[in-house]
Amino acid sequence: MDRDELLHADVSGSVIAAFYEVYNNLGYGFLEFPYAEAMERELRDRKHQVGREVAVPLYYKVYRLCTYKLDMLVDDKVVIEIKSTAELPKTAVRQLHNYLHATDYEVGLLLHFGPEAKFYRQCVLNKTKGRISVSDQRNPPDRLTAPQ
Repeated sequence: MDRDELLHADVSGSVIAAFYEVYNNLGYGFLEFPYAEAMERELRDRKHQVGREVAVPLYYKVYRLCTYKLDMLVDDKVVIEIKSTAELPKTAVRQLHNYLHATDYEVGLLLHFGPEAKFYRQCVLNKTKGRISVSDQRNPPDRLTAPQ
């Protein structure tokens, strides 16, 4: 893989296209649930595997601390977090970062169905999490870096 190529770019690109399709059809103003339902249908129509409310545990050493629920997991590669507020909460970026840091998933998309459609991509490579990396990739450019 070329160092300038984004990790899971094919899945991310398809999710982003689905996001704009849903936003262009529904517009702004709904709660998160209808957007999540529409995203699931749109992604399945695009032949993706979609998990909703995926439970992932967080461990400290051998102790299970809690369980996170991911809004969506696409093709077992990309974590999706959906927000539909007028303003994106500052904690949303950190929430996505926590999901990526606590799991083996490396790519996440924060989809904001706000007054304007916006998305943010975040990548936390497994080798930066103290895990063995499955590839020797460099950190690709992201729309977001570390949480505030």
